[in-house]
Amino acid sequence: MPIALMSVLAVISLIILSTIFKSSFKVRTQEHVIVERFGKFLRVAKPGLNFKVPWIDTTTPPISLRVQQLEVNIETKTKDNVFVTVPVAVQYFVPEANVQDAYYRLMDPQGQIRSYVFDVVRSALSQLELDQAFESKDDIAQSVERTLSAQMRIYGFEIVNTLVTDISPDARVRDSMNSINAAQRDREAAQALAEADKIKRVTQAEAEAEAKRLQGVGIAAQRRAIAEGIAAQYEMLREAGIEGTAEQLLLMTQYFDTMQDVARNSNTNVLYLPSNPGAMGGMFDEIRTSLLQTQGAKPAFDEFNSENERVDGEGSQDEQDRARARARREAEKRAQEKAQAAQQAARQTQQQAQQQYGWTPPQLPGHLGRPQGQPYGGAQHPNIQHPEQ
Repeated sequence: MPIALMSVLAVISLIILSTIFKSSFKVRTQEHVIVERFGKFLRVAKPGLNFKVPWIDTTTPPISLRVQQLEVNIETKTKDNVFVTVPVAVQYFVPEANVQDAYYRLMDPQGQIRSYVFDVVRSALSQLELDQAFESKDDIAQSVERTLSAQMRIYGFEIVNTLVTDISPDARVRDSMNSINAAQRDREAAQALAEADKIKRVTQAEAEAEAKRLQGVGIAAQRRAIAEGIAAQYEMLREAGIEGTAEQLLLMTQYFDTMQDVARNSNTNVLYLPSNPGAMGGMFDEIRTSLLQTQGAKPAFDEFNSENERVDGEGSQDEQDRARARARREAEKRAQEKAQAAQQAARQTQQQAQQQYGWTPPQLPGHLGRPQGQPYGGAQHPNIQHPEQ
């Protein structure tokens, strides 16, 4: 008896221990478990130690309440017939109050979410060109999120966020886009360089203009000082009893300044100048003679124009033409006479200047009776070609 009783007690103890073991289960944090009795929903077990009736109640796999992410890669075509791959990341979770609906109402939640994402993304990209698709990634993501939130909430799921992480076109299209972008960057760089060169040139031109303006101011001041110096020299010569004109003094001063500048610079171009200061008298006479001829001819032509105005409207056309021809001949004759008188006056003035200052006009080499190439006097500059050589 004692042995049989002990055996029975052992069996009963095993049954009790097995029942206790079978009736308890634990649920982890952020997870819920559904308890079913004979296959029917009974309750939702929350995190911690839970109990159930053994051999009658069963539990489902844990349902996570944490945020989960589903990544979907979609291959589709844009409006301009460019095939692209669009990776979309969907973040979702199951609220604690919707555990029963999330478990019983949807067999494959990730497959359902993937189907909605495909539908929304393909519908959106079919209305956009490739460049617009890159600019509208956020709009596409918001459209997917709105559609998923409305549809998945019915099944107990909440959509946290939807991200369109990239839009990747075909490799050849991507290379073409890179070439276009590189060309655009090169064009912008060329424009920037051109603008910088423009600014540099404008600044340089402004600096040159300012330098020339200051140079002009300096030249004007120099000429004013020269004129004042010549005037002072002229007064000093007059006080010393040396008579002459201001024009002669100015020509001599300019002559010596020019010779000094030419001698100072060995790179000066070839110049043809008189070889002696006495030739300045001839140059002065030529300038003065030209002025006198112009002054003498002008009154004659004024008389000719007055005669033409007088004969206009008198007699027939032939008579007017003959009168104009006669007036032209008379005007030319008077102009020639006045020019000859001016030349005679110029020669007399030259003779007076030679007698007063001792200047001798330069003569041609044959008139001087000296060898060809012999200088008039003084050193010759290598860059000055003298008329007699």
